[in-house]
Amino acid sequence: MWLAGVRRTGKTVLSQSLPDVEYFDCELPRVRRMLEDAESFLGDHHGQRIVLDEIHRLPNPSEILKIASDHYPDVRILATGSSTLGASTKFRDTLAGRKRNVWLTPMTLDDLDDFGQPDLRHRLLHGGLPPFFLAKSVPERDIQDWIDDYWAKDLQELFRVDRRASFQRFLELLFTQSGGIFEATSFAGPCEVSRGTISNYLAVLETTLLTHVVRPFSARRSSEIVAAPKVYAFDTGFVCHMRGWRVIRDEDLGTLWEHLVLNEIQAQLQTREIHYWRDKRKHEIDFVLARRGQAPHAIACKWTAGAFDPTNLLAFRRQHPEGTNWVVATDVDRPFTRNWNGVAARFVDLRGLIAGLTGPQTAD
Repeated sequence: MWLAGVRRTGKTVLSQSLPDVEYFDCELPRVRRMLEDAESFLGDHHGQRIVLDEIHRLPNPSEILKIASDHYPDVRILATGSSTLGASTKFRDTLAGRKRNVWLTPMTLDDLDDFGQPDLRHRLLHGGLPPFFLAKSVPERDIQDWIDDYWAKDLQELFRVDRRASFQRFLELLFTQSGGIFEATSFAGPCEVSRGTISNYLAVLETTLLTHVVRPFSARRSSEIVAAPKVYAFDTGFVCHMRGWRVIRDEDLGTLWEHLVLNEIQAQLQTREIHYWRDKRKHEIDFVLARRGQAPHAIACKWTAGAFDPTNLLAFRRQHPEGTNWVVATDVDRPFTRNWNGVAARFVDLRGLIAGLTGPQTAD
C-alpha cells in the first residue's frame, strides 16, 4: 500500500500507530544500508507487516516494492512518501496492478472532531497540518521551516529543481493567487524564468501534492472555457501565510471555504478528478464531479446559504441539463431543496455533501 501526503500530515504517526508492524525510517543511513539487499531483507520478514517510511530516500524505491509484490507476497508493506508514486525517474516502476493508493490530505471534518476543535475559522487560518493546527498562534517560522524542508528533502531528492529563488517566488505567487485561473505567462516575468519552466514548476508542485490543478469541465462547446485550469494550494494555512493574513475577515471566508470543500471531497472520495466550469460570459461553477457514465454533479460553495445566486447554475444546466446540483454552506442545519425554472438545488452542509456524493440521497 502506498500512503501519500505532504510533510507533516501525519503519515509517520499513523504508520507507527498500526498494530503488529515493524517500522523503518528510510531517512536513516543504517536503514538504507539494510535495504540495499532487498531479497535478504524481505526474506528476514516473511509473514510480517512492515512500514517503509519516506521510501523515496532510497536510490531505487520501487525495486524493493516490486520484488516484495512478485516474490514475497506474504510480506505486507506500507510505503509512505511525499508525492504520488512514480513521481520522478527515481521510481523506475509505477507498480501498476501491484499496489493500492491512500492519500492522506490535511485535516478533515472528522479530524476536527477528534481534536476537539470544530472551529472552522481556526482550521482555515492555521491550516490542516496537525502541528500547525494545534499551535496557539499562527506558526509563521515553522511554515518557513516546512518550506525549507520541502525544498531540501522532497524536491532535491526527486527532481533536482534548479534556481531556488525563482521556484520559491513562484510558490509564493501561486499560493497568494490560490483558487484563481492559472496562466503560466503571468508568472514567468516575476520569477525570471521561461513559460516552459513555470509549467514544469507547476507539474512538480502537483506531483508532490502541494497544488491541485482543477481543469475545466466542458462538452467542447464554443461558449465554454476548455483550456485554462484553476490552481489551488494544498492547505488554507499556507494560503493565509502567503497572503499575510493573521486574522480572517468575513470577506476572506468564501475563498477559504472553497479550499476546505475541495480538501474534504479529495480526502473522502480519494480522487483528484475534480473540475470546474466556466463559460465565456463568466458564469462559473466552483466544482464539477463527473464520474464515468454518470451525469455531472454541480457544486457551489457558499459560506452562507443566503449568498447563493442561481444565475451561474442555470447557465451551467442550460449546457448540461442532467445531473445533481449541490449548494454547500456552513449554516445549513437541515438539508433542503429549492427550484428555479425547473432546476433544483440541494442545500447541505459539508458532511451532507459528502454523504450525497458517496451514497444514495436521503429525504428531507
